Amino acid sequence: MTAPLRRSAWPATTVAAHAVPALLTVIILVGAWYLGAAWWQVLAAAGAAVLLHAGAGVAAGRPWAGYAIGALAMLVLVLTPSPGWSLHLLPSAVCFPFALWRLTGLVPVRSSVTALAVAAFGIVLSEVVGWARLPAGPLWARLAEGGPLMLVVGGVWLAALLVRRRREAARRAEGERLAAALAGERAGIRRDLHDVIAHTVTVMVARIEAAAVTTADAATRRELGDIAETGRDAHQGLRAMLATLGPSAVGPSAVGAASRAGSRPGRVPISLDVLPDLVASAASPLHAVTLAEAGERRPLSLSAEVAAVRTVQEGITNALRHLEPPVAVSVSLRWSPAEMVVEVRDDGGSALRGARGQGTGLMGIEERVRTAGGTLSIDDGDDGWVLRARLPTKEGA
Repeated sequence: MTAPLRRSAWPATTVAAHAVPALLTVIILVGAWYLGAAWWQVLAAAGAAVLLHAGAGVAAGRPWAGYAIGALAMLVLVLTPSPGWSLHLLPSAVCFPFALWRLTGLVPVRSSVTALAVAAFGIVLSEVVGWARLPAGPLWARLAEGGPLMLVVGGVWLAALLVRRRREAARRAEGERLAAALAGERAGIRRDLHDVIAHTVTVMVARIEAAAVTTADAATRRELGDIAETGRDAHQGLRAMLATLGPSAVGPSAVGAASRAGSRPGRVPISLDVLPDLVASAASPLHAVTLAEAGERRPLSLSAEVAAVRTVQEGITNALRHLEPPVAVSVSLRWSPAEMVVEVRDDGGSALRGARGQGTGLMGIEERVRTAGGTLSIDDGDDGWVLRARLPTKEGA
């Protein structure tokens, strides 16, 4: 097996960034020696230059250590006398602002302000030392040297701070995006559990109750009644569990994310072809559930098709859960070139088991329909409920 290639610890750009000022520094120091500088002055300047480059390299992983090494090297350059010019202006001195840049991007802002103050103090010290060595020189020469250095150090610090803030803002935006994606996944789990499991449990309980009514054996009737009651308790437990996923799971953005999640690879797409089996599974001797379709089918978007199926599922579930049998539920699909109308109508059953309100299931269906570009209406009449969804076709979208 071929051994994997190792990444260089020093990228080519970093090597070049160190090599160019280092080479210029060597040339200048050799020239200074030829022009009369003492050997110890050249040696001290060369050692300080090595420390500057080392500090810049260390600052990438240990910003304070790298900055301290660079500050020490600059102090050596400031205190080392040189005939006619300042050693702290050597090309290798650019490593010190680089160490400040690294530190500002990695440590707390207050700490970086301390580092900026140290750099500013170093510049003031260098100019004071230069003035002490050449008191006869003009003051403007010291200001002309120290002023630009202050601007460079301050500009490097400010630029590093702005880059850091931009990077932190990008991280926050990424965190918010991940949080929104997580909320969408939670909404998808919640809706799938409600739409599939709740419907299945409700249909199961309705069929057991129908069997209990039609059986002649009293013991069997009681046993089936107990099973139906257990199923209703399980349904309530499921609703309580879904509530733990948070109220945001039924919000518009979460439902939109969940609807989009339904089209990802790996999930089985829902289509109108499942409606006959859905209706047939809900029917029993005491629950007459029928399906009728009128008009020519038109292409629907995936979100509209899912919304249609879930509307039928929710309408049947609510009728079977809230109404005492016998119950009649009719499902109809009416097609036109611009839209499809899905209607789930019940006859009110023989009695109402409990208050029928717009719970989270209907809220979720409303958001599904709205996400697909349609509208949902609920008509509460004397003879039952009508759940009606108008969904655009691809021609009418």
